[in-house]
Parts: sequence; structure tokens; C-alpha cells
Amino acid sequence: MPLTRTADLLTSGAAVAAFNVITVEHAEAIAAGAEAAGHPAVLQISENAVKFHGGALAPIASAAAAVARASAAPLALHLDHVESVDLLHAASAHDFSSVMYDASALPYAENVKATAEAVRWAHARGLWLEAELGRVGGKPGDAHTPGVRTDPAEAAAFVADTGVDALAVAVGSSHAMTTRTATLDHPLIAELREAVPVPLVLHGSSGVPDAELRRAVASGIRKVNVGTALNTAFTGAVRAFLEAHPSTVDPRRYLAPAREAMAATVERFLRVLG
Repeated sequence: MPLTRTADLLTSGAAVAAFNVITVEHAEAIAAGAEAAGHPAVLQISENAVKFHGGALAPIASAAAAVARASAAPLALHLDHVESVDLLHAASAHDFSSVMYDASALPYAENVKATAEAVRWAHARGLWLEAELGRVGGKPGDAHTPGVRTDPAEAAAFVADTGVDALAVAVGSSHAMTTRTATLDHPLIAELREAVPVPLVLHGSSGVPDAELRRAVASGIRKVNVGTALNTAFTGAVRAFLEAHPSTVDPRRYLAPAREAMAATVERFLRVLG
């Protein structure tokens, strides 16, 4: 199936899950889970994943795109948490239809300026651009410290001044959570939905319980990012296999159950959101 555009998924009216790709097995698992659930999904590659692959975007992007095209599920390709302008500028040559440009660590005025420049560059090339306002946990700062959550009035001004197509908001989730114990600020999500005319994105969704995710979607979240949950499933399956078969040296023996565990995780998240 041809690659789907992120914009088409996020303007369909339904919530969409976006899953992090680190290895080819991640991409294959996302495709398999989406097919099993009967829902579309976004395959997203972060700047950190690109760094893991030696700074080379083309190999992992090409592999993810090939997996997506071979799938029967509608899948889009997204470049996530980009801070490097050079990496942003590489997106248009590698099948991405959207980029999350992250200048959220900068002071507000500098974030606006840098994001607006990224938007102009992306729109000239037909790319959707997501940005972040506030401070999602798991990065410097604390998701629960007063003042770090996204302010609705500031969010409305930010979107108007930058022209972004989607906005990642800080509403209580944290990156890299391995337990599903996060509690979201649902009244704030609803206020942001009223104030902001573009789709809202929830980062750090691995640590959010199912009921909280459903409420977040009902309150106005339209893109749900999941990364750590896949890695937890992957690592758990590999660890269990090697503990049971300590003499194994063929990586295919333990990567297969790891891929299956990730696919089951993808399917579960998609069914929760679907």
C-alpha cells in the first residue's frame, strides 16, 4: 500500500497512534499490530534513533518506508523530536510526510522564531510540522512542576504566530515511563482543544493507563505517541528467551518473539484508541 500522509490521518477526526521505530523489527511489529487491529498508525523515527544508527537517516528511514509500503495497513512516516536543522532539512528526501521540530527547550520567543522558520521550510516542501509547547516529563524539568504545563492562551498565540499543523502539549505525561501510572490533566486538555485550532499531540503515552488515554482522546487529543512500551515488550521477550535458552547465539531466535511482543503491544494500544 502507498504511504499514507500524516496530515490525512490527523484530519480524519479519529485519534491516531504513533509508534517509535528504532530497529527494522520495530517497524515490522508496528505494521503487524496495525494490520491485526485494523487501524492506521504512524511510524516515527526520532533524532535519538538516527543518532543510534550513526547519524545516518537514510538506512532506517528507507527500511521503515519499505515495511510500511508492504503492509496492508495505512501507515505514515514521521520524523520525531528533531532539534537539528540539518536533520529537519533531510526529511523531504526520505519519504516523511511530517516532522516534529522540537525547540521547546528554548525561551518562548526563541521557540516561536525557530519554529516559524521550520514551518516555512516544511510547508514549502509539502510537509506537516508538529511542535511542542510546555515541558513534557522525562526531559529536563518535571511534568508536575507548576508552570511547565502548556498554557491555553500561550498555546493559541504560539500556533497563530508559527503556523504549526499540530501541537504537542504538556498535560501530565512523561517520556520513558515503564509503569502506567501517569494521571493527565483532562480539564486542561479540554481547554487547549478549545483554544488551539490544530490537532493536539500527547507525548509520553507509554506511562498512561488505558482509561486515561480514552479520556484524553475524548477531551481532545488526536495523536498519541508510544515508544517505551514497545521497548519494554521487546526487552522483556528477549530477556525471557535468553534466560530459558542461554546457549542461543542466533539473534533470529530471540528477535522473533521480541517482534511478536511489540506487535501485540501495538495492537493493544490501537484497540484502546480505536
